[in-house]
Amino acid sequence: MRTRITGKLIAVEEDHAVIEAGPFEYEVLVPDFVRSRLQGRLNEDVRLHTIEYIEGNAAGGRMTPRLVGFLSVVEREFFEMFCSVDGVGVKKALRAMVRPVRDVAVQIEQQDTKGLSALPGVGPATAERVVAKLRRKMSRFALLVSSHDEPSRQDVPRDLVQMTFEALLTLGHSEADARRMIDAALDTKEKFKEVEDLLRAIYRNTFERSAS
Repeated sequence: MRTRITGKLIAVEEDHAVIEAGPFEYEVLVPDFVRSRLQGRLNEDVRLHTIEYIEGNAAGGRMTPRLVGFLSVVEREFFEMFCSVDGVGVKKALRAMVRPVRDVAVQIEQQDTKGLSALPGVGPATAERVVAKLRRKMSRFALLVSSHDEPSRQDVPRDLVQMTFEALLTLGHSEADARRMIDAALDTKEKFKEVEDLLRAIYRNTFERSAS
């Protein structure tokens, strides 16, 4: 099973990218949120984390192996979870993922079925199933921080963000408030090496807003 492909990005089409790796060219299916980030990287070396699946009907005798690619392992993990919901599958998930993983994860966690049903090909019934199956598994995806997703921010380790999130919950903040406070601190572009550094920035920002 191929779980990663590295090579020169030679084309980005509506639903796939073409990677030149050694003497071979690979067509890799990508959801829209990945495609939009690849468009400015033509002729650069890129690394995509991939899943393989077989497209076609065994009864019909025509089966085609396909690759689906993502810019991070976490995005791939989210996509696989999304595909596991009854009635979704790879094709529907590829069509639906027009927004970054973090945005969709927050909608699932907040049980925003109206927002989810607006994703291409999802609809109200599928949105309900997605929320029912995944809403308790979204915390780490909703906190996703990546230099790919947020070019204006520094690349902060996910473990540090997750631990800070859990600390804020322990201190009595709601999940929504904790995410908002973390986002505001990360937007300052300060360097954070420890949970204490990020917490200090969070409460400093909170104090400054309340004083203004």
